[in-house]
Amino acid sequence: MADNETPRAGRAESGAGHAIRVLLVDDHQVVRRGLRTFLEVQDDIEVVGEASDGAEGVAAAGQLRPDVILMDVKMPGMDGIEALRKLRELDNAARVLVVTSFTEQRTVVPALRAGAAGYVYKDIDPEALAGAIRSVYAGHVLLQPEVAGALLSQDESNGGQGRGTSLTEREREVLGLIADGRSNREIARALVLSEKTVKTHVSNILMKLDLADRTQAALWAVRHGIGA
Repeated sequence: MADNETPRAGRAESGAGHAIRVLLVDDHQVVRRGLRTFLEVQDDIEVVGEASDGAEGVAAAGQLRPDVILMDVKMPGMDGIEALRKLRELDNAARVLVVTSFTEQRTVVPALRAGAAGYVYKDIDPEALAGAIRSVYAGHVLLQPEVAGALLSQDESNGGQGRGTSLTEREREVLGLIADGRSNREIARALVLSEKTVKTHVSNILMKLDLADRTQAALWAVRHGIGA
């Protein structure tokens, strides 16, 4: 069952006005314990709960409303990919950072398509993991170099780089700001455009790159060195 804890008094606030609320979803208790032990010493991160599989994780996310979920991929019952899809169906606002030992491209790609905001391996340096949490919380897409390299290789084999040549210079600017986690309003202010014009650019970008949403657009941008 999800482990619900009330935020502790005296935690330092993040730049957004509160500590980053994190939910841990992993079927190995020792992994969850290790993550909690490290994260609880971070001044701007609050571990608000734990879950041992995808179904528990989805339920806990609905109850606890975390800012960031650390999610394993391979778990009994509902795995991480299915949990990501369910969270998306429920329109849960939490950003999901996949933390796993599985490095295969056939695992990475479905996770990102299902809505993961980042993908890192369990051997990541603890301080780097804390930085990854802060990064995805801020709206960025976070991939370890090995993951980005694998995705770039696949995208090139599928002709993805060629699709990018159809973007106009303005569309590439908009895409770069999407990768930086900017909203349409923020992009409009940065480029001195109307929000309606930005929405049109975003729609054109998605159509030209054959992508489903802004998250996929941000991932595509990161893989091709645009923004972020």
